[in-house]
Amino acid sequence: MTSGNQTWNMKFILLGLSNHPGTQRGLFALFLITYLVTLTGNILIILIIKRDPQLHTPMYYFLSHLSFLDMCYTTTIIPQMLYNLLADCKTISFGGCVVQMFISLSLGGTEFILLAVMAYDRYMAICHPLRYNIVMRQQLCVQMALGCWLCGFLNALVQTVFTLQLPFCEIKTINHFGCEVLAVQQLACSNTFIRDTVMLGAGVLILLTPFFLVLLSYMSILSTILHIHSAEGRHKAFSTCAAHLTVVILCFGTAIFTYLRPSSHNSSKLGGKTVSLFYCVVTPMLNPMIYSLRNKEVTGALERVIGGKDKRGSIL
Repeated sequence: MTSGNQTWNMKFILLGLSNHPGTQRGLFALFLITYLVTLTGNILIILIIKRDPQLHTPMYYFLSHLSFLDMCYTTTIIPQMLYNLLADCKTISFGGCVVQMFISLSLGGTEFILLAVMAYDRYMAICHPLRYNIVMRQQLCVQMALGCWLCGFLNALVQTVFTLQLPFCEIKTINHFGCEVLAVQQLACSNTFIRDTVMLGAGVLILLTPFFLVLLSYMSILSTILHIHSAEGRHKAFSTCAAHLTVVILCFGTAIFTYLRPSSHNSSKLGGKTVSLFYCVVTPMLNPMIYSLRNKEVTGALERVIGGKDKRGSIL
């Protein structure tokens, strides 16, 4: 067991996904391409929403926040991964590990709550279209977005402070590709019951609660859509929700699998690391593709921006 001062002077070794040089070089190329595609796709989504007045609506306002979140999240994780894949000494300082853990927790928690807010936006648009513009006004949208960021920050702060209070053993090897909170907590010499209880509480508040709110929203949306007599109207309503629902399934499915399992099925095992890789790397890359390829408004806006036919305006 290490003291507080010794802990802050520690350096952790990140085992990553493979120790085979050839595999590491291949993973480096793959993750570098993925990172560049993620940045390009999300920056493009933000610029299109900003430049096209037809997308200055609450739905796309929240989507721009989601794209910004995904860029920041991958930037917190992937550069460290890329460095470690080529470095002989795959270390990270304790302070650097804490910063990475806090930022990733903050952004991840914010994203879950933001997805619930986006589901509420679709619920109001489809179930209460006459009240939509009255309820989803600019001031409320800004307050909801700020609330998402604040909740994510507070969750990360509580979990990071709790993790720092744990007594760490002499083991300095993290069997993961980053300072993921579960992998770091497994280095602590303490009762797993306390760690599991804290993680379960955080999971219920930040993960399950938004997930059930999304389910309730889409149950109401589905009920409303089924009562639409026009086939064209039903198709249009479904199409506006399909992209968001796909992202919800990807984000919540992988996160629930990772964080709400018993500690015996921890995230440092190969299956857990693979799932973590999916929501840390793959999902942020897929999100802009999902929202653009299946969304005629976004593709139309892209054509207008490229064609120089866009007119500037303020968001919302």
